Amino acid sequence: MAVNSTMLPLGTPAPAFTLPEPLSGSSVSLEDFPQPALLVMFICNHCPYVQHVRRGLVQLRADYGEAELGMVAISANDPTNHPGDAPERLAEEAQAQGYRFPYLFDESQETAKAYTAACTPDFFLFGPDRRLAYRGRLDASRPGTDVPVTGEDLRRAIDALLGGEQVDARQYPSLGCSIKWRAGNEPAYA
Repeated sequence: MAVNSTMLPLGTPAPAFTLPEPLSGSSVSLEDFPQPALLVMFICNHCPYVQHVRRGLVQLRADYGEAELGMVAISANDPTNHPGDAPERLAEEAQAQGYRFPYLFDESQETAKAYTAACTPDFFLFGPDRRLAYRGRLDASRPGTDVPVTGEDLRRAIDALLGGEQVDARQYPSLGCSIKWRAGNEPAYA
């Protein structure tokens, strides 16, 4: 079922996290990103909306220097009912797609709840003060449309943030598959 992102209030501090990265076997924390801009993405393997934009995410990483933009992806889906989103599958996907950013597993789903993530993909861009500057969609492209994946909306926000400018507050929610919560673990906003 497709749902919109919750549109966490701008200015919200980035919630802390320490999560495992199945590909490397190490843990990654919010503090591991010293860059002036940090993009936190909630994605998964099986969602057609994520599959539609994953090449665009690889291109986004290639277009922005790692010293400027920190990027991290998090999957919070329940792998019991969605085995394609199990940690070993996340590692396989990261390798197959050439992700040059950590792809973390949120087993407890507490990080997703802290960010009020509702769908995949769901994007949260934080400035150097780690306050939310942008949340919402990558661009207007959706599966089954002729609109190309450009990352236009998110790129405009990243460029403004890195340029020391105010990020436009007119932002559009992301649309994607709902996060697959464990039974009984659904947040009130879902």
